[in-house]
Amino acid sequence: NNIAIAGNYAYVTTASDLVVVDLSTPLQPKIVTRVPFDAPRAVAVQFLYGFVVDAAGMHVLDISELQAKGVVRRVESANVPLRHAKDIYVARTYAYIANGEDGIAIVDVERPESPKLDQSFNDSGKLNDAHSVKVAMTNASLYAYVADGKNGLKIVQLTDPETMPEYA
Repeated sequence: NNIAIAGNYAYVTTASDLVVVDLSTPLQPKIVTRVPFDAPRAVAVQFLYGFVVDAAGMHVLDISELQAKGVVRRVESANVPLRHAKDIYVARTYAYIANGEDGIAIVDVERPESPKLDQSFNDSGKLNDAHSVKVAMTNASLYAYVADGKNGLKIVQLTDPETMPEYA
């Protein structure tokens, strides 16, 4: 369903699992481990953590021992319930989640083992079919670019120089 590449590993969602594949020898990939989820839809990796969205919401994986021991540990207490999570993008201390009819969910992941829903945003109901989200800087401002199904591309300004005076 979805793939993220980080280092020598591919993180692939299937109908029921997150499959971690070692790509050290690209033409001879090897499955390292499988982690079961409830219909996983997307995965993002940042530093020593993986973030997976499935039918129940967002979940956190500790991947700090992946390279040394081939171990991926699901952080059982690190879950954020979401009804329609479809895609995830992690940027620094926040995870941005395309959350279907609920718009986008913004989750504080500064402490990955205890994530917290910071806010949901649906632009007063105009963002109601969010399928995918990417975050990027443009002209000193941070934007979320959301593929909103029946509503097309939606662009949400997250920060700007006026709201973040310490940026400059």
